[in-house]
Amino acid sequence: MAVMVLYVTTADTAEALRIGRAMVEARLAACANVLPAMRSVYRWQGKLQESDEAVLVLKTTEVQLEPLVERVKALHSYELPCIEALPVTGGYQPFLDWVAQETQGSPAGESDGLSDGG
Repeated sequence: MAVMVLYVTTADTAEALRIGRAMVEARLAACANVLPAMRSVYRWQGKLQESDEAVLVLKTTEVQLEPLVERVKALHSYELPCIEALPVTGGYQPFLDWVAQETQGSPAGESDGLSDGG
């Protein structure tokens, strides 16, 4: 099963954590990493902007990608959120297997403890 990484920028750490928790609870992502401090420079509606943001990194599978993106969009505060999917082309296979395992089944299912973090 192909593993994917989703890169998402959020308004702040609280939003990143809220979305990340929801995605892991729903088993749309195996884990969520929150990077709390980032400064963004971008053009929006014809004006140069700068803002503080947080980064949310989600690990998922290609199968879960579309529902994950849709759910992130629904929970996100931005009109046009940055949501980018990157394919994982290699890595530590037991971890990649864990990502696949954790994104299958019902949200109530239990992990077998193959990984202690994301």
